[in-house]
Amino acid sequence: MALPSVFNNQTTQECLTRLENLTPSTTPKWGKMDVAQMLAHVNVAYDSAYGKIAPIKNPIKKFILKFLVKPIVVSEKVYKKNSPTGPEFIITGTRDFEKEKTILINYIKDTEQKGIAYFEGKENLAFGKMTSQEWSNQFYKHFDHHFTQFGV
Repeated sequence: MALPSVFNNQTTQECLTRLENLTPSTTPKWGKMDVAQMLAHVNVAYDSAYGKIAPIKNPIKKFILKFLVKPIVVSEKVYKKNSPTGPEFIITGTRDFEKEKTILINYIKDTEQKGIAYFEGKENLAFGKMTSQEWSNQFYKHFDHHFTQFGV
């Protein structure tokens, strides 16, 4: 079953509605992060896509990510609860809920606006060149997983 496309306005509106249902006091159904940390964690995927994180230089790590992790991340299969996460995605310390929420709203809207053509063949810092469908799957299933984690 195909995942909704992050390049579609209906998907954008669904995500924004779910995001609006989060509050600073929303608690997770599983996992260690609080809601503000979760938003910061989801933002890391967008930070990477928009060049705000340094590329992975270790060729062994990049090889492992590209050939072992990428197939999981870009597939249509949803993540399991408490799935392992890369060290770049681990968020600790206090985060500002409203700030992280605003950043995520802007990323979601910007991704839809940039559209399929912008992401088709775009280089991912860990996985190499990806199709727009792979980018869409990555983004959608990541925030869907965490929105579900927080009951929205």
